[in-house]
Amino acid sequence: MNDTESAAYTLPAQPRLTVPAVEVLSAEKTYPNGTQALLPVDLRIAEGEFVTLLGPSGCGKSTLLKMVAGMLEPTDGRLLVWRKPVAQIDESGRRMAFVFQSPTLMPWASVRTNVRLPLDLAGVPRKEAEDRVAEALELVGLDKFASALPRALSGGMQMRVSIARGLVTQPDLLLMDEPFGALDEITRHKLDAELLELWQKKKLTVIFVTHSIHEAVFLSSRVVMMAARPGRVVEQFGIDEPYPRRADFMVSPQFSRYAKTLQDSLLRASSAHDEVQA
Repeated sequence: MNDTESAAYTLPAQPRLTVPAVEVLSAEKTYPNGTQALLPVDLRIAEGEFVTLLGPSGCGKSTLLKMVAGMLEPTDGRLLVWRKPVAQIDESGRRMAFVFQSPTLMPWASVRTNVRLPLDLAGVPRKEAEDRVAEALELVGLDKFASALPRALSGGMQMRVSIARGLVTQPDLLLMDEPFGALDEITRHKLDAELLELWQKKKLTVIFVTHSIHEAVFLSSRVVMMAARPGRVVEQFGIDEPYPRRADFMVSPQFSRYAKTLQDSLLRASSAHDEVQA
């Protein structure tokens, strides 16, 4: 791919926004032992975007995601969610949910009870909670497994339970930390397609972490490439293809061009890491 072709697949550093759902404003992270996990990051995500964080291991993808979620405090800089500090998201009338790399289900509890957990912790009345659990399980195709224990489910079904547990809070912002990385390719592709359907149906804003270039191209409206040690954003790419995206998109010439562009960017990001190490 020549430079002209590559440029056609690259977004400006800060895309035009409608409503900003997330604003990362010169936010950085240094741990008490002196490890600088993230250089100052500036990133704005519009309401309704599906943004994927991609990059080599150790580049701070999960750190950045957890800072957006309020699980980690930035050492400097600010993060805003719908123009409010993360700790004040309730004042914006919005909600967020976080889906981890593994399902982290309670093995002794039914699917229904696992999904209801965040509502129980929030003190939601039981009747309302049960209605919301039923809706969430139907959305992920597990309504017939509400009474099952996690050990009776496949890995893909357990991850659906985890997604349902996030959806039951009725979030506007869904943060996902490489949720499908441990699954086989067939299950992963199926869940990717289902996730896109949920994103469109529920009008979510999604920030998704992955190591998979193909997953990033298939899912994203925008890909943010990060480099490691210290972590930083180095490039951004728009995936300007219509939704819904079907399996045939993954064998199209357009898909190959996007994948090649991201592969080249990932190599540059990895080289930047090697230069720092040297």
